[in-house]
Amino acid sequence: MQIDITGHHVTITDSLHEHVTTKFDKLQRHFDNLVDGHVILTVEKLVHRAEATLTVRGAKLFADATHEDMYAAIDALVGKLDRQVVKHKEKLNDHRRNEGSVGEALQSE
Repeated sequence: MQIDITGHHVTITDSLHEHVTTKFDKLQRHFDNLVDGHVILTVEKLVHRAEATLTVRGAKLFADATHEDMYAAIDALVGKLDRQVVKHKEKLNDHRRNEGSVGEALQSE
């Protein structure tokens, strides 16, 4: 998965870049079909904001998080994206499973 990191009013240091990439690697454990991601880190006065658009096979997922600390904002962002990725994966799996169970139920009647 390729991750593009952009900073608005903040410089992307090596530690920030490494933190984002290690957190996004955890998302790949849940779902292998992650195509790419775009992360925007913004600082407005005392509020640090992290937002990301994640492209997966069949959908685009978006999440954002704000916090007083940039690292905490990134952690919250990855938590939100993690829930969305798991939900998307369950939708794909449940869709196939439900079709088979309905077909078997109709045949047995």
